[in-house]
Amino acid sequence: MKTPHIKINVQGDIIPTKLLFFLKEEYGNKVKFFEEESDKLVNAVNTQWYKDIKTATTPGDYLRIYRERNGLTQAKLGEMAGGTPRQHISNIEKGRRPISLKAARKFADIFDVSFEIFLGRK
Repeated sequence: MKTPHIKINVQGDIIPTKLLFFLKEEYGNKVKFFEEESDKLVNAVNTQWYKDIKTATTPGDYLRIYRERNGLTQAKLGEMAGGTPRQHISNIEKGRRPISLKAARKFADIFDVSFEIFLGRK
């Protein structure tokens, strides 16, 4: 004679601890808990996707990201950087013009980050 088989499937973001303890208490070592792979959290920095994006991100991309994050227009950033023309900022963001060490230091001061990110030193 076979032992009856019971399958209970509980899904959700938060499963009450009382329920898990009850099942364990009621069925003992016969209870097995499985966690689906898709439910596991991963550190995005360790993924290949992040590494690929980081490698492809240019100093101009970082400038645009920081500028937009701070709600600045290209013209306003240029003013804050000591009178840099808007077109100059645009060309930097599009990768048409490199960022000088002097400009990188100004941008770093404005955004309170390391100047190296604007020179491609990640």
